[in-house]
Amino acid sequence: MKLAVLTPNVSVLAQPSPDDIAGLGQRGYRSIIGNRPEGESEDQPAWADLQAAAAKADLSALQIPVVMGQITDDQIAHFREALDTLPKPIAVFCRSGTRAALMWALANQANLTADERIGIAAKEGYDLEPFRQRLSRETNNAEA
Repeated sequence: MKLAVLTPNVSVLAQPSPDDIAGLGQRGYRSIIGNRPEGESEDQPAWADLQAAAAKADLSALQIPVVMGQITDDQIAHFREALDTLPKPIAVFCRSGTRAALMWALANQANLTADERIGIAAKEGYDLEPFRQRLSRETNNAEA
């Protein structure tokens, strides 16, 4: 399981299995956020199974499902609130990790410039350059 460390409190990863969730707890993570909609692919673990694995590992678990190209301001605000309130460190995931990295970048507009957010993600292997225009906006009215 490859974890991309964006900040000391937030890492992103590709779709974990329930066993991977236990491993996150062993590595010191205290929360997970899932950004995949339920049933996005046939090989995707059910959120209920991931949530049960998180509970067993004493991790907080929150699902904020987003679809690339349809990310709303409300979803970004919910994600930002989760980053502020969930026990840290937090592991965020989607199918490949790109959506999770993008959600982190969109939620941190007030704290970091678009260049900084794109650069941090790039160092960890995630290309957010295609989303530069959205990441550069002060208010997010368009869809990413």
